Amino acid sequence: MVPNSLVRDVFDHVCRKDALGIGCDTGVPGLFAIANLETTACFSAFYEPIMCLVLQGAKEAQMGGRVIRYSAGDTLIVSHAVHVEAAVIQASPDAPYTALALRLDLGLARSLYDEIGEIEDPSNTSHSVDAAASEAAIIDAVDRLFRLNRDPVEAHALAPLILKEIHFRILRAKHGGMLRQLLRHESPASRIAKSISYLRENYKTQIPVADLAAESGMSASAFHEHFKSVTSTTPLQYQKELRLLEARRLLAMGGLSVAAAAYDVGYESPTQFSREFSRKFGLSPSEQKSASAALTG
Repeated sequence: MVPNSLVRDVFDHVCRKDALGIGCDTGVPGLFAIANLETTACFSAFYEPIMCLVLQGAKEAQMGGRVIRYSAGDTLIVSHAVHVEAAVIQASPDAPYTALALRLDLGLARSLYDEIGEIEDPSNTSHSVDAAASEAAIIDAVDRLFRLNRDPVEAHALAPLILKEIHFRILRAKHGGMLRQLLRHESPASRIAKSISYLRENYKTQIPVADLAAESGMSASAFHEHFKSVTSTTPLQYQKELRLLEARRLLAMGGLSVAAAAYDVGYESPTQFSREFSRKFGLSPSEQKSASAALTG
């Protein structure tokens, strides 16, 4: 059970940072605080490898037809950088959605792999985004990590120890199966993670899927199967999502025309870009640009 004092203190921290609805750092590297006073519309985004502990309220993520609902006391584990549609589905001024998210350190996780013991992992039940009720020990460790923001000296000395504990417990969690698979040398999950990294670094260029498969040491059919099992999409669709989300960010910042944004993210045809952008976000690039300008103006 999540302590009421932790819910209150995390919410107060977000308010002091004037970060309601957007989230903020906590003063502890890699740990972020989130709070919303109301429910939100579904928002398209890429999730990095993270652990998120919900303290109050509830959120829902959709990925390839799967719906992952996580509420107070649940832990979300994300093993790979994947695209999701997510929304806060339970929040109010009296009971704000409140959560703590920790960026996972895969290097630290790998260093613990030999220490977690034997855990059975049926590959067909492991997901790159999954949620389940948290053990009391995980809630306690996250609570202690957050409270290190009170004393920089304690944070410097103790954060590495608590982070090691949290990673250890996440790796042993029932819904940490895909994360465990990712850490196995040359496993399909590990190879797909490398392909994802390459796509993210080179999303502006045309990348033949056959080249990705060859680089991963898989046949084209095996690569497609494992890529979809991790990301719930195809490599080409994954690249398209990267382009469209980056274009949305560029248009929101202002300064670029629609055509310039299209070319900047790798589209050769502004017309195709506008059509795919509108289909994805429900408004045209020009409307997105105008809406963003109105908010900032």
